[in-house]
Amino acid sequence: MRIFTLDTTLRDGTQGEAVSFSVDDKLAIAQKLDELGIDYIEGGWPGSNPKDKDFFERARSLSWKHAKLTAFGSTRFAKNPVHLDRNVLALVEAGTPAISIFGKSWDLHTSRALGISQEENLKLISETVRHLKDHGKEVIYDAEHFFDGYQANPDFALRTLEAAHQAGADVLCLCDTNGGTLTGRLVEIVAEVRRRFDGVLGIHPHNDSDVAVANAVAAVEAGCTHVQGCFNGYGERCGNANLCSIIANLELKLGHTVIGPEKLYGLSNVARYISELANLPLRNDQPYVGKSAFAHKGGVHVSAVLKDSSTYEHVKPELVGNRQRVLVSDLSGRGNILYKLKQHGISDRLSEEARRELLERIKQMEYQGFELEAAEGTFELLVRDALNPGLQFFTVESYEVSTRMTSGNGETRSTATVTLETKDGVHSATASAHGPVHALDLCLRRCLSPLYPEIANVRLTDYKVRVLEPRRGTAAKVRVHVEWSDHRRSWATVGVSDNVIEASWSALVDAIRLELMRLMERDDSIERAVEDYCWGV
Repeated sequence: MRIFTLDTTLRDGTQGEAVSFSVDDKLAIAQKLDELGIDYIEGGWPGSNPKDKDFFERARSLSWKHAKLTAFGSTRFAKNPVHLDRNVLALVEAGTPAISIFGKSWDLHTSRALGISQEENLKLISETVRHLKDHGKEVIYDAEHFFDGYQANPDFALRTLEAAHQAGADVLCLCDTNGGTLTGRLVEIVAEVRRRFDGVLGIHPHNDSDVAVANAVAAVEAGCTHVQGCFNGYGERCGNANLCSIIANLELKLGHTVIGPEKLYGLSNVARYISELANLPLRNDQPYVGKSAFAHKGGVHVSAVLKDSSTYEHVKPELVGNRQRVLVSDLSGRGNILYKLKQHGISDRLSEEARRELLERIKQMEYQGFELEAAEGTFELLVRDALNPGLQFFTVESYEVSTRMTSGNGETRSTATVTLETKDGVHSATASAHGPVHALDLCLRRCLSPLYPEIANVRLTDYKVRVLEPRRGTAAKVRVHVEWSDHRRSWATVGVSDNVIEASWSALVDAIRLELMRLMERDDSIERAVEDYCWGV
């Protein structure tokens, strides 16, 4: 069956906390949704703010491949004739082929929020729908609070649908606006509405009870052929139904046609793209499109996945543009290590004993507080160490760092001294910088750059510290996670200690050692073997 989608990320999604898009963002996202095959893109409320008005004006010049751009608004105000209502006029002036309007379906809202009679509310609905139809618009009627309204007064809730239907609404969309309706009861109500009305029924669930996706899928099975939601589940309070999961479930689990299998491959990419423009991290555990959706960590799981991926994967990740990942941690079995090495053709370079030792070293490091899932650089260094036992580019003889505050202006300055031994002798360097890590970094480079000038390309791009034992207060062990770049790629190293300087130094030294190993042995297969760790958006 063909199921139609309305994406309201640009309207309802922006009502979520911390979600904000510029006009340029909204235009870019709309085009991505169009390319993906979304049927209706709700761009905003043109009568409510200058940003949305500007969006619709600029959207007129865009070329749409599939989607119908949709303006959103309400039924007319009770005090205004429909042809003079500013909100309704703005909807028509937006110039979109489709318009979505909401009206009150709950008698509580009719009497309390609007302060009008039930008959007056029915007139608001019918007159607004008819006016928009007279202007040649496709009209999607959103029955706000429909499920709460139905449970409070089913006769009135159904009469509001009848008013929209008789006025010519193309879609009657049932909204669980408060997100409090559980799936069983929602299905009963949808089935009753389906018996009473022909034409297209829609569903618009919110996630306040954490069942929005289930409600959307169940509503389709009960007769709805139009589904509304937001990418990544953005939206007010607990969010709208996650359209990523809905599309994948309907396509892959129920066999419906939503965007089609050839477009489904782009689902993960669009989810990440929108999260980037929202400046919000995509949840790793988000079904289908999250980084961890097809990640395997436990040794038993990995062993089974190596034999048949369906043992622990409900669908093939490639169908939604995602990928399988095998994580290496203290829960790893030999299969995890073998998977990583075999996947990229280097398993035969390590003996079974070397693989066992590598695994034991990883488990011991994780026990100490290291986290290699997020430190692919440290993992790569471990692999290269195993492949090149005994290789040492330098040894650290000593390092010292101090921080001093200058009286008067209150500024601080750190000074470090580092002594290393390399194959051409002992080198010492002293440097001052804004902080202790920066000072140590400068010293390390000064000692090594005469012999290895290429390390000048490595630079620190991010630095994070996490306390691992909060109950111990300032004596707690910490994990320092440092991200690096050499202009070709990015990676991360990690250090753990009860001394934050020592942990930082460890991560710093590992980053330089790794770069030197890469320079010595430009083995792309090793680099590919760890790329799963840095794979993301």
